[in-house]
Amino acid sequence: MPLEEEAQGRKDMLKPIGAALTAAFFITTSAALAAEKPKDPDVIHIGALFAMTGKTSFYGTVMSQGMKQAIDEINAKGGVDGIKLEADIEDHKGGVAKAGVDGFTRLRNLYNVQAVMTSFSPPTLAIAPIADEQKIFLINGGGVSNNLVGASKYLFHNRSLASDLGHAAVSHAHDLGLKKMAELAWNSDAGDNIVKVVDEYWKKNGGTVVASEKMDVGASNIDTQVAKIRAGNPDFIGLWLFSPDPGLAAKRIRDFGLKVPLIGVEYTADVQKLGGAALEGYEFTSDYFQPSADEPWSAAFAKGYKERYHSDPDFYAANYYEGVYVIAEAMKRARAEGGDWYHGDKIAAALRANPTFKSVYGGSMVFQANGVAKKRVALFKVQNGNKVFEKYIEAK
Repeated sequence: MPLEEEAQGRKDMLKPIGAALTAAFFITTSAALAAEKPKDPDVIHIGALFAMTGKTSFYGTVMSQGMKQAIDEINAKGGVDGIKLEADIEDHKGGVAKAGVDGFTRLRNLYNVQAVMTSFSPPTLAIAPIADEQKIFLINGGGVSNNLVGASKYLFHNRSLASDLGHAAVSHAHDLGLKKMAELAWNSDAGDNIVKVVDEYWKKNGGTVVASEKMDVGASNIDTQVAKIRAGNPDFIGLWLFSPDPGLAAKRIRDFGLKVPLIGVEYTADVQKLGGAALEGYEFTSDYFQPSADEPWSAAFAKGYKERYHSDPDFYAANYYEGVYVIAEAMKRARAEGGDWYHGDKIAAALRANPTFKSVYGGSMVFQANGVAKKRVALFKVQNGNKVFEKYIEAK
């Protein structure tokens, strides 16, 4: 064989070997990249914007207590894969938008937070575009306005929003066999959003809306609206109002001689003070935390909370306790992907990839595409001036 042909033959024999080595190199490199070591922070800072001062400081107190309990528990178990958590809380001064923005800015500049727990609608709406710009994960366990839905692609909610409560309320009315609904709603975005959701559900399930009236927030005279509701001859009246207006509405409805059931989405001490005896039998839906022996986690949380703070936890404390666990679990899932995982968008992506999380209320909750978690809500009835728990209504 000529030398030239022999050399060419050797080259041809080496081509498959070279190709195999090249492929092996790329496979090995790809595997190494896929398993890139996570880039971890020294400490995971979880930020919070709460009402720590002012007339609404009660909310900030219970929210922060739930948050801190969860962080202590998670840290006692090793944190997020060995990384400890730390709470950094700023005061939005009872829902002041500018105070919320200032607090959010401090959290970012001082602690490089990638996840922030937020509360109250005005400050949450104010920071939402900043969170979009800076790609910060947000979770809300307190605000109920439906304007919060879609405010940021990184905003999630483990609190039932106003429309969810309204949906549950008319679901209960449907189960009672009622057919004709009249409704009185706030003349606001919150009222409009509830009306939109409940009317769609009610009509879809065979009900009719015989009157749909609006009242201004805090109005002192609603006689015209109540007269129109009475003319509709309803089977029940939906009160899509918030404190203290359900009290006024109930009083005037009874003054006009209407004795049909009243079903709403809010009840507070101020509502009871204004409505008095007219509220007897009033039913309403709400987030509600009730520890149960059948739910070990809920019982353990309630026991630990009472030992720490010498009071029983309400649903605000439960929501922010639960929210910390959602953040920690989403972070674990993001970290499992390796690489530079400690960013709000990576945490949000991990939640969307698997939106099911354990709930301290019992069972699981699933975050919907709109960022709102589907979870059960409670139905209460007012008896002798006190709210009495009736049952849970499962999300539909």
